[in-house]
Amino acid sequence: MSKRTVITFGTFDVFHVGHVRVLQRAAELGDRLVVGVSADALNIAKKGRPPVFNQEERLEIISALKVVDEVFVEESLELKRDYILRYGGDVLVMGDDWAGKFDWVGDVCDVVYLPRTPSVSTTGLIEHIASLG
Repeated sequence: MSKRTVITFGTFDVFHVGHVRVLQRAAELGDRLVVGVSADALNIAKKGRPPVFNQEERLEIISALKVVDEVFVEESLELKRDYILRYGGDVLVMGDDWAGKFDWVGDVCDVVYLPRTPSVSTTGLIEHIASLG
């Protein structure tokens, strides 16, 4: 029986317990976890600001996690299908804040939306830290 590859994507800036939990849950859905880390330019386009940690630092953080088997730089949201096919993704996992937005790749893999960890978000953490100063 062939191994099931799970693929997921994210910025993973200001890494927190919500990131850990979603990656652990994603890893449980298969035998191999591949993670696309948003390029700095993609993060600026999506969120209107550069990430706190640059793309090389974020790649290093994610690749150091024991549940992660491979990482790559995600250059474009529109290339999801290409990344899934390139890395042999059998299951695409995304947070439920993206629910329904990636159903269009359901012809090449299963699509699963996992609930986010309540009360934890990178944006919220950044705003909290800024308010302390």
